[in-house]
Amino acid sequence: MKIAIILGTRPEIIKLSPIIRESQKQNLDFFIIHTTQHYTKYLDRIFFEELNLPQPKYNLGVRSGNHGEQTGKILIKVEGVLEKENPDIVLVEGDTNSVLAGGLAAFKLGIKVGHVEAGLRSYDRTMPEEINRILVDHISDYLFAPTNKASFILKGEGIESKKIFVVGNTIVDAVFQNLKIAEKKDILKKLQLKPKKYFLLTLHRPSNVDYKKNFYDILKGLNLIYKKFKLPIIFPIHPRTEKQLKIFELELPDGINILEPVGYLEFLQLEQSATLCLTDSGGIQEEACVLKVPCVTIRENTERVESIEVGANILAGTMPEKICYSVKKMLNKKPSWSNPFGDGKSGRRIVKILKERL
Repeated sequence: MKIAIILGTRPEIIKLSPIIRESQKQNLDFFIIHTTQHYTKYLDRIFFEELNLPQPKYNLGVRSGNHGEQTGKILIKVEGVLEKENPDIVLVEGDTNSVLAGGLAAFKLGIKVGHVEAGLRSYDRTMPEEINRILVDHISDYLFAPTNKASFILKGEGIESKKIFVVGNTIVDAVFQNLKIAEKKDILKKLQLKPKKYFLLTLHRPSNVDYKKNFYDILKGLNLIYKKFKLPIIFPIHPRTEKQLKIFELELPDGINILEPVGYLEFLQLEQSATLCLTDSGGIQEEACVLKVPCVTIRENTERVESIEVGANILAGTMPEKICYSVKKMLNKKPSWSNPFGDGKSGRRIVKILKERL
């Protein structure tokens, strides 16, 4: 069995790391193709170093671009690698352009496709990610659903039950495997932060930062939060967000402390010690849930509905007053929810299934 693992972004590196480690442990024949959809040090290289992962065999150097251009470049380059290597299966994770292009290239070449984190749906077709995950689910031979809800969605779309495997979410594996290492970091000391005395913010989604009205409203909401709760808002800023701030000539309100993007282990420590997370990221909704940190999602919808159902997360949208209200509501909750995303053994299950079936 020869496995090709295709990744291209920070979340994919993190969520595929448990599968990579398990493949190493079992001495499987695998190799990594990195599309370099994310290519800066803090969104890419540092994760391989910190997580002690093998370097990719192929770096495709695609970098940024509009959706069509980026997807097309990845498709062309991945196809060439797969023709050369001829793996038995291609594994992709999530919903990025790298996932769509990698899965499509494999499908066209008659190579089996395994989709990790299959079956997530926001039911918002304006999100490029929603289209990507739907298409990849429907061309995959192995659909590794993180929850029973995701499995139910896939079956409802007509996908054969024999292709679907409920394995949990590899984000739980990654959190459990790296939390002790992360605790050795000193980022709180470096930033002069006290545990549970700050909010943590991430913001990068195009629907939030590419539209001036939405971006302005979110900043206004953050201002209301700081005025009400008097806690600093720690903000490792995404390059896209920083660029849009300058384009729109928007100013960050008082109380927001900007950081350059940080490594995964430092970010994990910031998450674990935060009073609350404000985010528009899917993965952070999951991580916060696992870490028992309340989460406010600055979106109108989410594909991580399990986190809302257990009480770990709330949808705030982009209106200032609702964002502030959502923070107040989540701060009044006790973090006693159960983790719906699995037991931290998802990577092992996925590798076991592949070995048995291939």
